[in-house]
Amino acid sequence: MGGNKGREKIRLNITSNLKNVSRVLVLQGGISEEKEVSDATADSCKEALKRIKLDVEAVSVNSTNIYKLAEVIKNKDPDVIFNALHGGVGEDGTIQGLFETLRIPYTHSGVLSSAMAMDKFISKKIFKQSGLPVIEDVLLIGGRQLNRIPFAPPFVIKPNNGGSSVGIHFIKCEEQIEEVRRFASDQDRKYLLEKYIPGRELTVAVLNGRPLTVTDIVTDDWYNYDAKYKSGGSQHIVPADIPQEIFDLCINYAVKAHHSLGCRGVTRSDFRWNAKNGKKGLYILELNTQPGMTKTSLVPEQAKYVDLDLQDLCLELIKDASINK
Repeated sequence: MGGNKGREKIRLNITSNLKNVSRVLVLQGGISEEKEVSDATADSCKEALKRIKLDVEAVSVNSTNIYKLAEVIKNKDPDVIFNALHGGVGEDGTIQGLFETLRIPYTHSGVLSSAMAMDKFISKKIFKQSGLPVIEDVLLIGGRQLNRIPFAPPFVIKPNNGGSSVGIHFIKCEEQIEEVRRFASDQDRKYLLEKYIPGRELTVAVLNGRPLTVTDIVTDDWYNYDAKYKSGGSQHIVPADIPQEIFDLCINYAVKAHHSLGCRGVTRSDFRWNAKNGKKGLYILELNTQPGMTKTSLVPEQAKYVDLDLQDLCLELIKDASINK
């Protein structure tokens, strides 16, 4: 273990040149289950953007003003929109379509990339076609599928278009299979059933096509909402103390996943690794196009490891802001 301890850090070319950008509008909040995470991300990023001497203003998106958001944004007349929304319409291509319609450059990925990444079932199909290892799964559409699950418990059930570990459930044995029925019959939301893979949680951030490093996430139980966002909820080992070949595979897989979906700005790819099976035990779980940038988030930690502070990170996202993505 520890083959990457002497690994040379991946260094990014950071410049402070911002052409024709002075007014930045930060969108935060939203109407998804991840509103609090969005607010925390926005608070961190607004502070960093102000240190770059930009004129920063924020709009808190909610169930009332979302219907007139286009008018609100046009009245603010920003040069760039910094998208700090997480989940739901802020991450699934919907809000990105609004930005494209308004012809205002925005950060992070575009409409199609965001939509594909948000749909775990679809993105996994694309990853598999790109040669990336994915976990066997079933998209739950109707209770009849309970008789045709191609693998035995334990299972993980997760919202097909959710994030921040909200709504994840575990089925440990055959006796609990009937619990799957309520997810399969949910008319308001699709769920993905995956075979449970024991092992370690690893993650890699990719910034403008370049990988940062690998983090090993250590928790008492699993990487749930509290472990992600509460102080002390998990331990992040940066860089991960794993064999060099696994470290390199994570890096390569994350970059390939980023490009396979046509992503922009920053993404974070999450992995599960069963060390007993070596390289064959590594699987990509999902890719996040709007990863958290809070004080306990993984991406800023990885950026710091390669000598980028949050100010540098936000600057890179602003420089990459565009339309026609």
